[in-house]
Amino acid sequence: MDQGLVASMPSRTERNAFDKAAVPRYYSAKTASILHKYGPGPRIHFHMGLFDPSHPAPTAAVGQHVIRQRIVASQEAMLAHAARVWGVHDTPPATLLDVGCGVGGGSLYWAEEHGASVTALTNTPEHLPLIGEFVGASSAADRVAVVLGDVHEITYARRFDAAVAVESSGYMDRERLFAVMAKALKPGGWFGLEEHFLCGSEWAEFIDDYYKTRLGTLPEYLAAAEAAGFELVVNEDVTDRVAEFWVQSMAWSTMELAAHETAGESPIKRDRLTESALTHGKFFRVWRDREVETRLLQFRLRG
Repeated sequence: MDQGLVASMPSRTERNAFDKAAVPRYYSAKTASILHKYGPGPRIHFHMGLFDPSHPAPTAAVGQHVIRQRIVASQEAMLAHAARVWGVHDTPPATLLDVGCGVGGGSLYWAEEHGASVTALTNTPEHLPLIGEFVGASSAADRVAVVLGDVHEITYARRFDAAVAVESSGYMDRERLFAVMAKALKPGGWFGLEEHFLCGSEWAEFIDDYYKTRLGTLPEYLAAAEAAGFELVVNEDVTDRVAEFWVQSMAWSTMELAAHETAGESPIKRDRLTESALTHGKFFRVWRDREVETRLLQFRLRG
């Protein structure tokens, strides 16, 4: 294991407290369904995607494989858009830390598309060989290093030009996250986030329970960043363009459920598929009504 990391999870404030093993346990249990729904890879993502306003409706006539292709394309579109608004095309970072890398899809994107030398950080031990397999099958095997550890405890100092957290900061203590990033980044380095932000408290418990996360508010993030010495340079609201993700995802789950009933073959249990279809329908309304907003943020370290 990299010497800049410690594997233990941090203590949390009472507001954000949850079982320290909950996140890796959740992702370990989700692995088979993630691969099945978003695969085959090697770039596999587990985050929402960006849709154009003229997106096609997810009808049964188009087929489940087309829905999957739309979802995967939207996830790649999210990263491509983030790269544009974060200035990666103009000034690609030589070294980048991917905080909460999932099964490595984002890390491979930054390495393959923009030539970055990426440290892919995961806290899920079971994902190490899987990410290693995907990295080995990619065109960037020499530019992605997979590391097991807890972001709250890394001790890297002035090591990275940039860091990103794509729908992973909701599992973290925001004050500690920004403090650690301030130490890990080189002077003038930047920290990019794609994340969901609560606009009210009505759905907070429901969403947190479903994804085992602890979503925060935009002011909470801004305060934590300011305290750590960051300035906000990008704040783009993409809520309207990601809401469709839930519709497409709900359609995929419904089709998978139908296939499950017919053939009886799926790595995802029937009750989970039913829950997913119903819950994603609710989430579409939550995002449509802006009870939650999705934003791309970029913070630059002062000095």
